[in-house]
Amino acid sequence: MKAKTGSLLASMMFLEYFIWGAWYVTMGTYMVEHLHATGIEIGATYGALAIATMISPFFVGLIADRFFAAQRIMGVLHLVGALLLFLATKIQDSDTFYWIILLYSLLYMPTIALSNSVAFSQMTDPGKQFPWIRVFGTLGWIIAGLLIGQLGIEKTSATFYMASAVSGVLGLLSFMLPNTPPKAQSADASKALGTEAFVLFKERPYLIFFIAAILVCIPLSFYYGFANPFLNEIHFENAAGKMTLGQVSEAVFILAIPFLFNRIGVKKMLLLGMTAWILRYICFAYGNAEANSWMLYGGIILHGICYDFFFVTGYMYTEKKAGEKIKNAAQGLFTFATYGVGMFIGTWFSGYIVDQNKNTDNTHNWQNIWYVPAYIALGVLIYFIVFFKEKKVVSQS
Repeated sequence: MKAKTGSLLASMMFLEYFIWGAWYVTMGTYMVEHLHATGIEIGATYGALAIATMISPFFVGLIADRFFAAQRIMGVLHLVGALLLFLATKIQDSDTFYWIILLYSLLYMPTIALSNSVAFSQMTDPGKQFPWIRVFGTLGWIIAGLLIGQLGIEKTSATFYMASAVSGVLGLLSFMLPNTPPKAQSADASKALGTEAFVLFKERPYLIFFIAAILVCIPLSFYYGFANPFLNEIHFENAAGKMTLGQVSEAVFILAIPFLFNRIGVKKMLLLGMTAWILRYICFAYGNAEANSWMLYGGIILHGICYDFFFVTGYMYTEKKAGEKIKNAAQGLFTFATYGVGMFIGTWFSGYIVDQNKNTDNTHNWQNIWYVPAYIALGVLIYFIVFFKEKKVVSQS
């Protein structure tokens, strides 16, 4: 891969995830401040991304991959997305805001797969080259959070203006990316959804893991939707900037996964991830912006173990179980079930719990709120310990 091509792909990844990090983390806080949204309304709006995750495989598999060059359709989606992000700042009620975010999410989520397609098509050794390109995406998310915190704009519409501007830049840049022509292959709805991978459910260990993965998305939804509003409500200064420590830890801990995966086995890796979920929410339940601020930092930094040791390990486990023939279908199915179905359930449920613990002065009983995902994570942990029986080294099907 040429240096110029590598630079273009790295820039693409940086901007792709900068956009997401710029509006997504602080959206709940924005909705509280400007739209006076309820917890259920915030949860539902975060659920829009889950709906888009369930629909985007059909768009990419049935339309984009077959009829359009990946970089061109990605450019169009980001340019239209830039307009929608700008329009979102002009909305004054939560219901209309939801539909704008849903429409935007339906445009944005396919660009994740499209950007990966553009990157992979240029690589001679994806196993070695892709991580170095993809890490710029994590860097983009971090820089977005740091900028928001440094500029003090996390409660303002400026986060959406920032995301809109960068979306426009990436839309234009996309037309200069290396050509990735359509695959021109036949596809159907079942393949786009990944139903070929249903064969994996015949193996009891994978079925147990798959159910656990959906359930653990419920506590994950609490963090994505309400961590930033929580930190702002308790006056934790520069919350958006400090939350980027979660992405820093994600980048650090991911380096440990290849070493640990075959040494301690998939079950212990997944158990470490689930245990971290419990510890995170205990930290949030008892942390505050004063003497116990270290617990807030701890809850944020645990994101690396929470995410990497469960979801990244889960993707690796899925690939090993699936084998070469159906690995793409298996990864698509895993994403559909977790970031689609699991997050959709979790975003609604987390919003309901937040509303149930709202005080008369519009503050919240956050300790009671954080107990709920902690108990759910504990329940999933016990379920997993009891029912998941897998060999230390996972053999391919």
